[in-house]
Amino acid sequence: MRRMFYIFAAFLPLLLASCAEHDVLTMGVGTYSDGFYTYRLDARTGKVVSKGLFPEAPGAFAKAPMPNPSYLTYKDGFVYAVSEMPDSTAAVAAWRFSNNSLSTAGSQLTGLPAGGEDPCYVSAGDGLLAVANYSGGTLALYRLLPDGGIAPLDSLLRSCVGGPDLSRQADPHVHCAVFTPDGKHLLFSEFSADRIGIVDIDGQHASGYRCAAQLHPDYGPRHLLFDASGKHLYVIGELSGDVTVFDYNDGLLVEKQTVRADRVDARGAADIHISPDGKFLYASLRLQNDGIAVFSIAGDGTLSDAGYQNTGVHPRNFNITPDGRFVLVACRDGNAIEVYRRDAKTGLLKDTGTRIRLEKPVYVGWLD
Repeated sequence: MRRMFYIFAAFLPLLLASCAEHDVLTMGVGTYSDGFYTYRLDARTGKVVSKGLFPEAPGAFAKAPMPNPSYLTYKDGFVYAVSEMPDSTAAVAAWRFSNNSLSTAGSQLTGLPAGGEDPCYVSAGDGLLAVANYSGGTLALYRLLPDGGIAPLDSLLRSCVGGPDLSRQADPHVHCAVFTPDGKHLLFSEFSADRIGIVDIDGQHASGYRCAAQLHPDYGPRHLLFDASGKHLYVIGELSGDVTVFDYNDGLLVEKQTVRADRVDARGAADIHISPDGKFLYASLRLQNDGIAVFSIAGDGTLSDAGYQNTGVHPRNFNITPDGRFVLVACRDGNAIEVYRRDAKTGLLKDTGTRIRLEKPVYVGWLD
């Protein structure tokens, strides 16, 4: 018995170190500033634990210098970031993330005529990178190179108009692009046409652009999100403030339900995420009554109202820690990421008072 105790005691520091390492998340933060940053976040407390190296972003341990990196995605050791610029300097860049440091792996311009200006979303599939260009209204596809770099523009799809808001839908806009869970298709939000477009993915090429779903007029689809099962797609309308639920099967979308997230018609709905347990959906709202709407998810994917949490100014983007304990909200005009504790039973949020200060944060994600 004593020998078994000694053996356990010898391994205890290794077990504790492993647990401690697991409890620390690597977080990437995009900004409307001169670069994106990485932090270490204690998943048990919701607080930054890394030593700060940048006075403008206390607690950040690495920085990738580039203008307006408003959206990031992580895949196989690389961070892919858009440079949301309103001119020919707009770009998508690859950054190698290794040994807690960032190094450039190349970039491609997205600005017209090559693709489009103001790229605002990037997603990585199997050998393909999809970029949504808000201005110009294009979906740009790039092949990923074996070394993680980005090949020149492979294909370009142009969205169209048709929505009734002549101030915001007069020109085509694309705001989001997501690969389907089966890897066969790519869906994208056609903001100004009030619809969801789809293309087929064959290897590293896309074809067959068509309409997958027509939403109601003045919807302004912004972000798209699949649940963990891949059987349900959720869409949030920036203009309407609605969240629509679709059943998904092999490239086909069937509308199932539409609920209202924006209770004050602010016309600034932004982001959506599902809790890791799959029980709750969260939606951020801006411009008035800024905050996060909470919905419970039934077994068939439908939603019901569960509550609302006011936040700081302009919650453009947010994310949930992988254990579901905290929700981190990037409040662009509050110049801070706010940390909220999540009740696993009710889904409701409670402000912890923790603030991660930096200029104009607009994206929070995990690099693990």
